[in-house]
Amino acid sequence: MYHTFRMVSLSQARDMFRLQREAKRVKKELQKIQVEAEAEGIKVVVSGEQEIVSIEIAESASRERIPGLLKDALNRALKKSQVVSAEKMQGVYKEMGLPTEKGMREMGN
Repeated sequence: MYHTFRMVSLSQARDMFRLQREAKRVKKELQKIQVEAEAEGIKVVVSGEQEIVSIEIAESASRERIPGLLKDALNRALKKSQVVSAEKMQGVYKEMGLPTEKGMREMGN
């Protein structure tokens, strides 16, 4: 059995290394970014990496409604965080000369 190996050019290797370095830089940035969402006495803070930073429940929050309100606030905070993350990565793709999500969609039309 023979294996075919594809040689990676020095230029491609440099680009891959640069992309990895940029992705690590963006990841560090995302760790510092925090987004929040509120729902009737419940406040949720999530990092740009979609990790929960904090949850605050006011004493005035209806105990029976906490599960639903918490779920709502978490989902909205996570969606906001995903948007922030995607925007940051689009910048990396654009900087690297790679097609962005928007560019890929436009190619299909």
